[in-house]
Amino acid sequence: MRTFSQFVQLCEAIYDTDKPSDVPLEVGRISTTRKKTAPERRRTKRLGGGKVGPAKEYKPRSDIGTQRQASTRVQQPTKERGSADVKAAAAAAAKEERKKAAQARIAAKKSGESATTEKPRAKTLEKKASALLSKKEPAKAKTTSEPEDHMVKGKYTRGEKKQLVRAGKRLHRDLAQGVDKPASHYKP
Repeated sequence: MRTFSQFVQLCEAIYDTDKPSDVPLEVGRISTTRKKTAPERRRTKRLGGGKVGPAKEYKPRSDIGTQRQASTRVQQPTKERGSADVKAAAAAAAKEERKKAAQARIAAKKSGESATTEKPRAKTLEKKASALLSKKEPAKAKTTSEPEDHMVKGKYTRGEKKQLVRAGKRLHRDLAQGVDKPASHYKP
């Protein structure tokens, strides 16, 4: 029989922290972090000089380390299972459906159409559904060779845009007044 200290030494020898599954989680965290790295992040911002980079990281959530109750996330039943109200509501819905079907048959009979319409069978519906799902949409060819970057509206920052606009206004004003200056004077 082993002593407790021998048992602990044996456990430490077996427990290997080199495996990624054995590395302890952050303190207070229920599960592993799923934070994306900089290249994985889709949101981008303009860095200036026509360059675009990933946007800043989000702050960690304040509820890290607390178990969320199911009652806060899932709609809880208001009545007992199988209560009379639930059964009555289901019966009323079925009755309403039958009434609408009967009215449709009467209207069809009056207009001279065939009164009985067969319900579509499950097998035929399944075949139609599988045929619709099996159709492949033709792949759309990309027209531009540039990479798509939907999150960035332009390649200049707000300050750079202002500089360009002001330089243009200066050039326009000087042309109107007849002032002759080199092009380098108007480059921001």
